[in-house]
Amino acid sequence: MTPESLDGLSYEEAREQLVAVVGRLEAGGASLEESLALWERGEALAKRCEDWLEGARKRLATAREASEDGGASSGSN
Repeated sequence: MTPESLDGLSYEEAREQLVAVVGRLEAGGASLEESLALWERGEALAKRCEDWLEGARKRLATAREASEDGGASSGSN
């Protein structure tokens, strides 16, 4: 899976795949090349999860601001 194809993953899918990658790395037994590929994949998956969470934080902040702005204007009527 290429980094571009990570864009289609939900947070849950990316997290599940990240847990699997970490498990494979912790289990050992992989060649150096495979370990590096797993590490790179794990980094990409972790970034995908972080991006999802940051997007969720921004959406919550926007919704909170809109709610506060709406409450302030309706309270003055």
